[in-house]
Amino acid sequence: MAVSSSCFAKPPLSAASPSFQCRSDPPDFSFSSFPKAESSSRPGSRRLSADAPVRAYGLSSSLILRFPPNFVRQLSTKARRNCSNIGVAQIVAAAWSDGGVKGVNDKAAAAVPAAAFDEEVCSNGSVQVQEAKVVTGGSLKPSFLSFDGSLAVHAGERLGRGIVTDAITTPVVNTSAYFFKKTEELIDFKEKRHASFEYGRYGNPTTVVAEEKISALEGAESTLILASGMCASTVLLMSLVPAGGHIVTTTDCYRKTRVFIETFLPKMGITASVIDPADNEGLESALKNNKVSLFFTESPTNPLFRCVDIKLVSELCHKYGALVCIDGTFATPLNQKALALGADLVLHSATKFIAGHNDVIAGCISGSEKLVTAIRTLHHVLGGVLNPNAAYLIIRGMKTLHLRVQQQNLTAMKMAEVLEAHPKVKRVYYPGLPSHPEHSIAKQQMTGFGGVVSFEVDGDLHRTIKFVDALRIPYIAPSFGGCESIVDQPAIMSYWDLTQAERVAFGIKDNLVRFSFGVEDFEDVKADVLQALHSI
Repeated sequence: MAVSSSCFAKPPLSAASPSFQCRSDPPDFSFSSFPKAESSSRPGSRRLSADAPVRAYGLSSSLILRFPPNFVRQLSTKARRNCSNIGVAQIVAAAWSDGGVKGVNDKAAAAVPAAAFDEEVCSNGSVQVQEAKVVTGGSLKPSFLSFDGSLAVHAGERLGRGIVTDAITTPVVNTSAYFFKKTEELIDFKEKRHASFEYGRYGNPTTVVAEEKISALEGAESTLILASGMCASTVLLMSLVPAGGHIVTTTDCYRKTRVFIETFLPKMGITASVIDPADNEGLESALKNNKVSLFFTESPTNPLFRCVDIKLVSELCHKYGALVCIDGTFATPLNQKALALGADLVLHSATKFIAGHNDVIAGCISGSEKLVTAIRTLHHVLGGVLNPNAAYLIIRGMKTLHLRVQQQNLTAMKMAEVLEAHPKVKRVYYPGLPSHPEHSIAKQQMTGFGGVVSFEVDGDLHRTIKFVDALRIPYIAPSFGGCESIVDQPAIMSYWDLTQAERVAFGIKDNLVRFSFGVEDFEDVKADVLQALHSI
C-alpha cells in the first residue's frame, strides 16, 4: 500500500520547532482508555475506535517520552537504526503529540477478540495494519493475499505488527522484564485488563511476530515458539498426557523423541503403544484397549519418510477421545497442512526448514488457542524460552521459506529419481516416488514431498563411508533443511552407540545415507553425487 510522501514532510528545524519533553505522568493506555474514532485532518485516514474489535500484536507499555511531531524523521539514519534495535522497549507504544496508535497484545488479554482490520493510517503517517479477515481455525488471513509465500513474508508484520517503528524489519526487543507505571496498572494486568508480558519468560514482542507468521501458514489459532524442537516435543507430551496416561506413537521417528517416550515418560506412569505408521488396525486396537490421550507421530518420519494418513487417523483418534499431534518438520507448513487434515496440533523443529539457514535452534507448536494455552502454561514453568535474537533470525528466514522449499522440493524429487535408477544404489526412501509404501497417501495430503532423501548404497558400512567422504558439496553434519546441503550416515551420526543388530531393529542399516538438499543448483548437486558414486 502506497503512502503519500507528504505524510513524512520534514518541518524546518528552527527555534519555533517543538521541543523534546519528558512526561512525569504518562497517560493510561489500558483497554478502557482507547480513543474513540475521530476525523483526521488528512482525507481518507481513519483512527481505531475503542469499541471496534482489534487483534494487534504489540505491547501496551508505559510511556516515558513525549515526542514532538516528526521527531523520528529528524533523527540521523544511525540514530533511527539504534532506536529501532536497542531502544524499542522504551518507545514501543510512544505517543506523538498529534496522536497515534496504541497497540495491545492479544495473547496477554483474552478480552480482545480476533477480528478483521481495516487499513489504518496514523496522523503521523505510520502505517500499522491493513485489511484482514478471519479464516478457518481463527487465524488471520488478509483478503489481498492468496498464497503461502506472501503470508510468509508479511504475516505478523505489515499485516499488524504491534512494535511501533518505521523499519521494514521487525526490531529485536532485548529485555528480560517489562515495567508498570503504577501498582494499579500491575493489578489491572493481573486481572486481564492491561496488556503486558511482565517477564521475558512469558513472552516477547519479537517472538510474537514469529509465532504469528507460523500461525498464518498453518491456519492455526495460536502458536508457541520454544527453545528447540525437542523442547517443544517434551513440553507438549508432559502438558497433554496425564500421569498414568497412555500415548500411541510410531516405529520410525527421531531417536531422541523415542528416548524420551521410552525412558522419561514411564517415570510419570505414562505408557506407550508403538505401531507401524501404516498400521491403522493396530492404532484402533491401542485406542480400544487403553485410555489413550494422544497419538503423536512424525509425517513424514525420520529417516525413512513413512507417512500416516492424517485425515484417517484423526477421525479414528477423535472417535475414542484422543488428540492427534503431527510433527511436520520434514513436510514444512508449505508442503502439508496437518491442521486442515484434522490434526489437533502440529509441531516443527523450526531449526530446520522454517529458519532455514543452519544458524538457529527453535521449536514450535500450533493449534487451537485452548490446547496451545495449556502447553504454554507448563512452558512458562519449565522456561525453555527462545531468545528474541533467535526469533529475529526465524522471521528473516521465513521470508524466503517458499523460495527455498520450492527449490529443495525440485532438487530432491529429481535426485530421488536419479538415485533410484543408479546401479550403485539399492533403495531410495522418498514419498514422491511411486515405489514408496505411502506414496498414494503423500500425494493426497502433500503439495510437495520435501527436500530430504534417504537411500541405501550398494555396499557395507565402509563403502558407504567412502561415498560420503567423496562428496564435495554437502557438509557431513546432523540436521537438515538449511540453504547448504548436508549429508550423514545415520548408523554413525545418530546410532553409533548401538550394536549393528540394535541399529537394524530400528530400521537403520549401515549403508543408509540421509541427504538434505540445500538451494544449490541441481546440476551441480547431481554431478557431485554421481562422481561420488563413481568413486566407490
